[in-house]
Amino acid sequence: KAWQGRRQQGRSGFRIMRAMPELPEVEVTRQSFADAIAGARVLGLSLGKPLRWPLGVAPQSLVGRRVGAVQRRGKYLWLPLEPGGLLLHLGMSGSLGFQPEPPPLGPHDHFELRTDQGVLRLTDPRRFGAVLWSPALDLDPAAKLLAGLGLEPFDPRFDGAYLHERLRGRRVAIKPALMAGDVVVGAGNIYACEALFQAGIDPRLPAGRLSRPRSERLAQAVRRVLGDALRLGGSTLRDFKDAHGIAGSFQMQAMVYGRAGEPCRVCATPIRRLVQGQRATYHCPRCQKK
Repeated sequence: KAWQGRRQQGRSGFRIMRAMPELPEVEVTRQSFADAIAGARVLGLSLGKPLRWPLGVAPQSLVGRRVGAVQRRGKYLWLPLEPGGLLLHLGMSGSLGFQPEPPPLGPHDHFELRTDQGVLRLTDPRRFGAVLWSPALDLDPAAKLLAGLGLEPFDPRFDGAYLHERLRGRRVAIKPALMAGDVVVGAGNIYACEALFQAGIDPRLPAGRLSRPRSERLAQAVRRVLGDALRLGGSTLRDFKDAHGIAGSFQMQAMVYGRAGEPCRVCATPIRRLVQGQRATYHCPRCQKK
C-alpha cells in the first residue's frame, strides 16, 4: 500500500524533478498528481526518443480510457487505465510534470499522456526511465519487473525477525544488502546511511552477522528514516521540488550523509567516507559498531 501524505494542487500545475529519485521522492511525485489525474479520460499519447523499454501497446488503443488511482510499488508508479495500465519508472534523471497547459515539448520530453484534466509528461535527459504497458499489475510484464522487490518499509510484516531471516547467510556488507531492494524497498544510498547510523551499525558488517536485536533496531530505523524523508518532502541534492516548487529538506537533518570530515552530531568524532559498490558511504567510526 502506498504511503499517504499531503496532496495539494498549485494553480500552475505540477513539476517534480530530481536526479536519481529514491522511494520518498517517487512517493512525493505520486502524491503531487494522483488526485488531479484520477478519473481523467485519455485524449492521446505521444512518444519521443526511445526509453529503457518499448511502450508495448499502440498509443491510439489507449484513447478514451479512464485513469484510475495512481499507485506506487518500490520506485515504480502504476497508472491504471481500466483495463490495464502503464508502469512508470523515473530512472536516474526522470521527472514527471502534470499541467493543464504545458509548454511545447522539449528535446528531453519522451512521453506525454494528454487527458481531459491535464497533461502528464515525462522528462528524462538520460533516458533510463521507462513507460511500459501491462494488462495488470499481477500479469507480465509488470509482474515480472515487480517480482524481485522486497517488502514495503511500512508493511506490518517488515520487522526485525523478517530482516534477520532474509539476511541469514549473506556475506555481502549490510549497506549494499539493504540497498539491493530484494529484502525491503526504499533504502536508497542516503537513507541506508542514515538508518545504519540510527541503528548504530557499521555499514561494512557482513549482513549475515546481524543479530536479532540489531535487526530489530535496523528495521525500526529504516521505517523512521523513510517516514521522516516523506514528511520533509524527500531529499534535494540537485533539483528535486514538490508540487509547490518547494525543495525536499530531509538532507538538512542528515546525521552522516555528505558530512565527511565534519564532527558527528552525537560524539564529535569526524564522519568518514568510504566507497561500497561504487556508492559513497558515510558513517561514524565511534557510534557505529561491527
